[in-house]
Amino acid sequence: MSDATSPRHIPDRLQSNAARLLKSWEVLLLGVAILIFIANSFASPYFLNAWNLSDATFNFTEKAMIAFAMALLIISGEIDLSVASIIALASTAMGAAAQVGAGTTELVLIGLVVGLAAGAFNGVLVTVMGLPSIVVTIGTMSLFRGISYIILGDGAYRGYPSDFAFFGQGYVWWVFSFEFLLFAVLAVIYYVVLHRTNFGRTIYTIGNNATAASFSGIRVARVKFILFLLTGLMAGVAAICLTSRLGSTRPSIGFGWELEVVTMVVLGGVSILGGSGTIPGVVIAAFVMGLVTFGLGLLNVPGIVMSIFIGAMLIGVIALPRLWDMWRRS
Repeated sequence: MSDATSPRHIPDRLQSNAARLLKSWEVLLLGVAILIFIANSFASPYFLNAWNLSDATFNFTEKAMIAFAMALLIISGEIDLSVASIIALASTAMGAAAQVGAGTTELVLIGLVVGLAAGAFNGVLVTVMGLPSIVVTIGTMSLFRGISYIILGDGAYRGYPSDFAFFGQGYVWWVFSFEFLLFAVLAVIYYVVLHRTNFGRTIYTIGNNATAASFSGIRVARVKFILFLLTGLMAGVAAICLTSRLGSTRPSIGFGWELEVVTMVVLGGVSILGGSGTIPGVVIAAFVMGLVTFGLGLLNVPGIVMSIFIGAMLIGVIALPRLWDMWRRS
């Protein structure tokens, strides 16, 4: 009897899984990415050039590196709005070191250490002192960039070592840049951490109910502190790549990136309230935003219009998941 009935259940399960996949936010977002790609190919004759497509990746790789860590932080129920200012602070520290003859290895270490220190500072204020992360990071957003303005004023740091340029301008093979390779490697790492480890499951548990997680023996404060460290570290990595690509440091470097990073995370399906989201969704959202901004750039759309579009997208993607969930439940 079991042999006769078992074949009937397997197709049902397969059909159910396929239906869930087709209704997933990631599949919808992938469809949007494909449509944007097709639209850009018609809008500009230069879009399909391999080197132009390679240049398009610079519009999102540095921001996506931060977005991976930000996704984990938001899933846990916290947020860091100081990431762009951490970039400015880390870049300023690297620039100051370069002026006194620091080599590439020293500059990279300085960028990573400053990022970690800034993340630790945010983490202590939130997890030890119990302050709201949105208030803390709005404060440190002004604090970190303000330090850069005090040091640099209207000036700029230049004169970085020639081999330092590889991180933001170098190519590993053909049109594939070092930044894009680093983005791909980090995507795999964060996917494994969030979706294939106990630490990732702990993040989801905390985001859904931090109090219940605490009573179940999870050290909530320690996990959140680690996530703030990761976010600061990724901001330091982005600072290294961005400074290397630009070849100079100004206090306005990375200005406004916190908005784009949060938009990328939320567009990827991560709930702004915490508890849900995926790394593949963030990866696809990174491509969507990169394709949109690059396509608008090819059409000579002013930067202020792009900023308006990003702001409107953030509002839209906060509302869309709610509408999407309502439609799925119906």
